[in-house]
Amino acid sequence: MKGYKIAVVGATGAVGQEVLKTLAERAFPVSDMVALASARSAGKEVSFGEDDIVTVQDLAKYDFKGTDICFSAAGAKVSAAFAPGAGKAGCVVLDKTSYFRMDPDIPLVVPEVNPQALAQYTKKNIVAVPNCSTIPMVMALKPLHDIAKVTRVVVATYQSVSGAGRDAMDELFNQTRAVFVNDQLVREQFKKQIAFNVIPHIDEFMEDGTTKEEWKMAAETKKILDPKIKVTATCVRVPVFVGHAEAVNVEFEKPISAAEARAALKKAPGVIVIDHHNEEGFVTPVEVAGEDAVYVSRIREDSTVDNGLNMWIVVDNLRKGAALNAVQIAELLAKEYLK
Repeated sequence: MKGYKIAVVGATGAVGQEVLKTLAERAFPVSDMVALASARSAGKEVSFGEDDIVTVQDLAKYDFKGTDICFSAAGAKVSAAFAPGAGKAGCVVLDKTSYFRMDPDIPLVVPEVNPQALAQYTKKNIVAVPNCSTIPMVMALKPLHDIAKVTRVVVATYQSVSGAGRDAMDELFNQTRAVFVNDQLVREQFKKQIAFNVIPHIDEFMEDGTTKEEWKMAAETKKILDPKIKVTATCVRVPVFVGHAEAVNVEFEKPISAAEARAALKKAPGVIVIDHHNEEGFVTPVEVAGEDAVYVSRIREDSTVDNGLNMWIVVDNLRKGAALNAVQIAELLAKEYLK
């Protein structure tokens, strides 16, 4: 496989750092690595693999001509400003932000779920990476949808602070320390205290009282999996550094037993089932930090509705929820399209 010139926008942030780490770990064929960020970060250094150090360049001054693939993880406004131009210059932009996800000309891709959608990338040379809470859910739903047709999903998420960035992680740490030393709690990243608390508010509120994070889960699931699926979500920020969890209730068109669901999920790519009826028989966020897989536990039938199941899903949101999914898209591009 030939080597590719790669750029990472937002290289100094939590997701950008994870992209660099994941590319190196998976030995993606990189001929030249470019780290990009805002002017204030230009000149800083970031690690790529164990041995390489890359100096960060100013995104505003970078010419994307000759760059093969760009990973964008610096926020929707940044992607909106540079991605279309980068695409026109011949660079394929893999965008982790929400800005392009609902564009009908831009594919929204989870390689284990809808790899065929990637073929649309040539329309704008942009591929959207789904939300970190949507990715694990559709990966668990896909094998079940194939055998029994999902009709409705009710999901409550338990999302770690790393989903809000490095400053949010620092705020959780500082508030936790402040509680123990009886110091003043400073709130900057979250409107409510996050230490020893849960906050049912992620992203902006919409007119109907839904948050944008909740809307994203519904809209993205429809685009990736099936527009007929009804999804209602309640998204909650919890005092965990890394790892998102989801309690998912699913209704199906046809009967499906817990045993059938368990068997289907065990065969699904990228999914690991750990589901035993004892105190150690399920997975929690602390255990999946640094792991690539989506973990599914607590699979059980819901007797209160026809053809219903419950399950518990956990994922490292920085890995499969962001960086790994984007790198897998790049691997698929290199294998099938950028030969």
